[in-house]
Amino acid sequence: MSPSPRLRWSVAALMAALSLQGEGAATEAPPVRAAARVDLQRYAGDWSEVARFPNRFQRRCVGEVRARYTIRTDGRLDVLNQCRTKNGSIDARGVARVVDAVSSAKLKVRFAPAAFSLLPVVWGDYWILGVAEDYSWAVVGSPDRNYLWILARTPELPPPAFAAAIAVARANGFNTAGLVGTDAARPR
Repeated sequence: MSPSPRLRWSVAALMAALSLQGEGAATEAPPVRAAARVDLQRYAGDWSEVARFPNRFQRRCVGEVRARYTIRTDGRLDVLNQCRTKNGSIDARGVARVVDAVSSAKLKVRFAPAAFSLLPVVWGDYWILGVAEDYSWAVVGSPDRNYLWILARTPELPPPAFAAAIAVARANGFNTAGLVGTDAARPR
């Protein structure tokens, strides 16, 4: 007795799905790599956002997106994110902690109240993927590639610097076509 057409189709579909799964695994991007070493003393200070992947927590930001990182005495960083909205501006205050002491490039950031610090879910990955030799620009992202920011010390980033930052993101498997430019900090 031969198998029914429906069973043959189901087996064929299963085999096709399994072969596609294998192909997808072979073409998967390698893991995201943080910068080999970041000097947090030099990284601290003011940054302007040049471009980012759209995300839910910045959906009201229409321009002038800035971040300030200040090193605390306990080794953590105070984080102040600001942006202009249609109706004024908003601030988000948080704290970052280093999770890779060798490179200082992998951090976890929390914007939830300190009372929730023990909950892992309130800490988000903040990996510094690359930084200019003179710390004039930086590329920040998450290891799952859902978040990406290009930051600069000034609101405008010259084309060669922007191209270098994009190259860092692409080398880490980010689809940079999804980047949106920040209106007051477009690359020039």
